[in-house]
Amino acid sequence: MKSLLNKSLITTLFITAGLSSASVFAADMTITGAGATFPYPVYAKWAEAYKAKTGVKMNYQSIGSGGGIKQIIAKTVDFGASDKPLTPEDLEKNGLMQFPTVMGGVVPVINLPDIQPGQVKLSGAVLADIFLGKIKKWNEAPIAALNKGVNLPDSAITVVHRSDGSGTTFIFTNYLSKVSPEWKTKVGEEASVSWPAGVGGKGNEGVASYVKQIKGSIGYVEYAYALQSKMSFTQLQNKEGEFVKPEEESFKAAAAGADWEHAPGFYEILTNEPGKKSWPITGATFILMHKTQDKPEAAKAVLKFFDWAYTDGDKMALELDYIPMPDKVVKLIQDAWKKQIKDAGGKAL
Repeated sequence: MKSLLNKSLITTLFITAGLSSASVFAADMTITGAGATFPYPVYAKWAEAYKAKTGVKMNYQSIGSGGGIKQIIAKTVDFGASDKPLTPEDLEKNGLMQFPTVMGGVVPVINLPDIQPGQVKLSGAVLADIFLGKIKKWNEAPIAALNKGVNLPDSAITVVHRSDGSGTTFIFTNYLSKVSPEWKTKVGEEASVSWPAGVGGKGNEGVASYVKQIKGSIGYVEYAYALQSKMSFTQLQNKEGEFVKPEEESFKAAAAGADWEHAPGFYEILTNEPGKKSWPITGATFILMHKTQDKPEAAKAVLKFFDWAYTDGDKMALELDYIPMPDKVVKLIQDAWKKQIKDAGGKAL
């Protein structure tokens, strides 16, 4: 997995699909996707397992959610991938449908050599002030007040953020907008924002790389990148006032309250959810597909892949600390496929 995370931002994955009844046809087919780097580790894991099983090839370009949205709208790929869900209005405008694949956590990662992973505690307000550039040193009073007994260094803080359009950035800035009125007013929530401070890295990989190189830095990445890169992370104070660590249990706690059944277009945001154990920067990642398919066979192959992933990919997702979609949500997604994705003649795929 580590080698996968070190690949270039544009990475080709070859996946083999289980289309035994059409094996000759499948062997000649390549389906294409592009977008979010947030789920890249689990998509890569699924890809390896799927490849070991069958024959359809899939080319997935890990270029960020903004790129994934642009490419699916331009119809240059069979599916787009984004951590920022499109609103029902944007889906309708572009003739798209979306569905979530897994949930996970966005984690503040730090480079403080003498501090143990999870030792530093931050509140949402303090995290926002760091990224606003208002708190400039690690031992300033707002951080010290949350970390009594911790020997914080008298060193400058370097903020690292994404330089590309990013669903991970959307999840992060959506959270900061909920916990900091000043952040909401000055910066707001989007896949790309005007950052008040810091340096930019491309993709989760780019942010992780910069934080590992710059002492005193802080950035934000999807949890699998923090794990696989062996990066130090912070605890965060959640909505209930409890300090929690990023881990499977805290991601599940945040995801537990999601009401997917009543979320039009599966538009659901999981930041700052209630619950004493909830990790406050949790989010889902989504697949985007056109409702009317010019290439129905490719669309069928995409759906078969994700149908397999929902059935056989949960263990692999959990190994990377992603949270699989509950069975009842998978049923909602499969029903949505049947109702919304059709060929040019209006026939369901």
